[in-house]
Amino acid sequence: MEIIDLHDPTRVSKTPDGVEVLFSSGNFIQDEFKISKVELRLYKEQTDEKLGVFSLITSFVQTDKGSVEMVYDEGYRGNDVLMRTKEFLTSNLGISGLILRSVITLRGNNI
Repeated sequence: MEIIDLHDPTRVSKTPDGVEVLFSSGNFIQDEFKISKVELRLYKEQTDEKLGVFSLITSFVQTDKGSVEMVYDEGYRGNDVLMRTKEFLTSNLGISGLILRSVITLRGNNI
């Protein structure tokens, strides 16, 4: 089962403009879920003359029981936003929070 946890799922109905893999070894267990992949995905939505590009960054977590894509951050964040977000997450133990949030979402959908 694939869960798109966004108010408007069409925002992620296209190929992402950028992807950063945070985890892909497939041997991490969170409760009864085997986590195989964690990614950040960038979707560029609109451009403002003053503010630049509006970025939607989602987290994508794939498990043996389903996958979840949900909003991580959005806004006018400037250049290289995906790499800066990845660096923030990896240096502040944010990956475990993404995984836990995704597992809670999967459980909430009776998986």
